[in-house]
Amino acid sequence: MNLLRFLGLRLAGIVLVLLVVALATFAIFYLLPADPARLSCGKPCTPENYAAAQHYLGLDAPWYGQLWNYLSGIVTGRRFGSGTGVVECPAPCLGYSFPLSTPVTELILSRLPVTASIAIGAAVLWFVAGVAGGTIAAVRRGRAIDRTVMTIAIAGVSAPAYLVGLLAILLFGFTLRWLPTGGYEPLTEDPVGWFTHLMLPWAALAFIQAAVYARLTRSEVIDQLGRDHIRTARAIGLRERTVVVRHGLRNALIPVVTVFGLDLGALLGGAVITERVFSMQGLGALLVNAVATTDLQTVVGVTLVAAFLITAANFVVDVVYSLIDPRVALG
Repeated sequence: MNLLRFLGLRLAGIVLVLLVVALATFAIFYLLPADPARLSCGKPCTPENYAAAQHYLGLDAPWYGQLWNYLSGIVTGRRFGSGTGVVECPAPCLGYSFPLSTPVTELILSRLPVTASIAIGAAVLWFVAGVAGGTIAAVRRGRAIDRTVMTIAIAGVSAPAYLVGLLAILLFGFTLRWLPTGGYEPLTEDPVGWFTHLMLPWAALAFIQAAVYARLTRSEVIDQLGRDHIRTARAIGLRERTVVVRHGLRNALIPVVTVFGLDLGALLGGAVITERVFSMQGLGALLVNAVATTDLQTVVGVTLVAAFLITAANFVVDVVYSLIDPRVALG
């Protein structure tokens, strides 16, 4: 019962966070001077044409009415205009992109595989590399390998994402000509092309993020190896590998997993810089283009999806914690 109550509270928290994000994003992008109706009015923009554009886009209602229409459209769908010019946006309707003449939900679903491919592959790579490097550095604390790992980690933390991406393109794309420098191939159409086109984005992101995970893992493992239960495990004659992995690293991974869940959720919302550098049309590129063209409904839709992915990742981490340690649910 405590576990169900814990999960129920977390789900309610997700709904509340999404409502707050929707309200804040709606207020920022719909109450600013940028006027979608003015942009859609045409030339000359007579008062009659402007009023018709406002009505067609649903902008003639007060702001709270517009917000309600947007939120209810997610559940029931929306209809813009009337008569022969009506535009249908089926549920879940996250808005309609009039510049692209496409429902925002369709745009997001078409771009999500690109972003998910970048995020998940890079996340697996940086988690494995960061945890392994941090653990080795902690076990060999103060030695040459520890200093080497931490030097690389400092370089990774300090390097801008666009710089790492451009250097990777210059070295592996133009100089060595080993890998393609950009673009995306769908996994279902060309698995080999999908893999080769993603290797550079994965490596660029993993180099930066693995540095953070290596530093965090090293700190946590060092802390765990200094505790009483580790001394006891060594005193009873357990192998050092068993002591480090089973009793030290296992506990050290708890905060690492927390950060991993949040980082993955944020990256699934759009790797803006990486997508731009490697010419990939994911959610990040969609968001940047929507801001540039004042496509406000697309901006709100992508922002809301990004917030959902982050809160969903946080929810998954909470569930895993509650299963590993029931005291989390009790707290």
